[in-house]
Amino acid sequence: MKKSISSLITLALTLTVAGTMTQAGAQGAKLKACFIYVGPTGDIGWTYAHDQGRLAAMKALPWLETKYVESVPEGQALPAIDKLVKDDCKVIFTTSFGYMDDTLAAAKKYPEVIFAHAAGFKRAPNMATFMADFYQVYYLNGLVAGALSKSGNIGFVGTYPIPELKRHLSAFALGVRAANPKANVNVKWLNSWFDPAKTREASEALIAEGADVLSSAEDSATGVQTAGAKNIPTFTHYNPMLKFSPTDVVSGHIVHWDKIYIDFLSKVHSGAYTTKNLANVDYWWLLSKGAVEMGADMGMPFNAKFVPQLKAAKMMVGGKPVSVYDRVVALNAEMVAGGKFDPFTGPIKDRSGVLRVPAGKVMSIGDLNGMIWVAPGINGQVADEPKK
Repeated sequence: MKKSISSLITLALTLTVAGTMTQAGAQGAKLKACFIYVGPTGDIGWTYAHDQGRLAAMKALPWLETKYVESVPEGQALPAIDKLVKDDCKVIFTTSFGYMDDTLAAAKKYPEVIFAHAAGFKRAPNMATFMADFYQVYYLNGLVAGALSKSGNIGFVGTYPIPELKRHLSAFALGVRAANPKANVNVKWLNSWFDPAKTREASEALIAEGADVLSSAEDSATGVQTAGAKNIPTFTHYNPMLKFSPTDVVSGHIVHWDKIYIDFLSKVHSGAYTTKNLANVDYWWLLSKGAVEMGADMGMPFNAKFVPQLKAAKMMVGGKPVSVYDRVVALNAEMVAGGKFDPFTGPIKDRSGVLRVPAGKVMSIGDLNGMIWVAPGINGQVADEPKK
């Protein structure tokens, strides 16, 4: 009997140690995460920013192995996903809005793989969504643009008129109008994420039409360079672009995708995220999470050249005149701290006069992700815009 009990105890200890070693081995194993990019990694823009996030995650997480595929057209992600799954990718990030339906189809096809889709709103048990969104920063940039414009004519080069761009354009226009109530934002659409030639053409057209401040959302520095060649104040987007036009980049928006990638992958590695519990996982990280930053360069909210002009420009806040510079600094600090201010706080009407956000209400994440209307002060055609 004693020998039997002793044998059982020995067996139990052996199983416990083996289980612990297996768990430790799993924790110490490499996790392979793969990324699908809509454009070339290059040295600037949306795709470059995602790839910088990937590299930062690799540096921070010694157990992480990665691979990427670049320049995959939207609507054609499934073949790329198939290859990555065959290559033993356990986590796949698809990094453009137009990959949404392909990612969802792949999640159903490969239930043992974890997927995360950027900028979308469709999820599954093994598919999360994530976004480092700029709408707060676009509002701040709009305040700056409105203050700097003498003509009241501000240009905006958009990519596609999807909800993401509509909320960014609208936040920008709301900021412009808050600082300069008579100003307008004139938009031209590229219907492309990456097309430097079209960006140059659209930028030059907006300038020829009288724009004296220019913003661009395309996946290159072409908009900044075109504005700089004409000495037009402009804004960096996705990455620091001050070096492309040191005298004309005023501010802008910078993304830190690594904040999301590191958090998400750490939770996959620890077992907190699995192929069964991602249906309600939606990263919507803004200024307060450090996922985005206002700036002409890292740690530089404003180009010093423009600070005197922004301090001299006045806007009304609560019935009192305040310098635009002080207003931007205060709102940026409040949103970084997670304060209550939100650019999409009602009452807000669309440019057709329809009330979209009632007084005292704030647009939800779902409303922002599905936004089809645009704010007052925007000129130019906008596809799929409701008329009432």
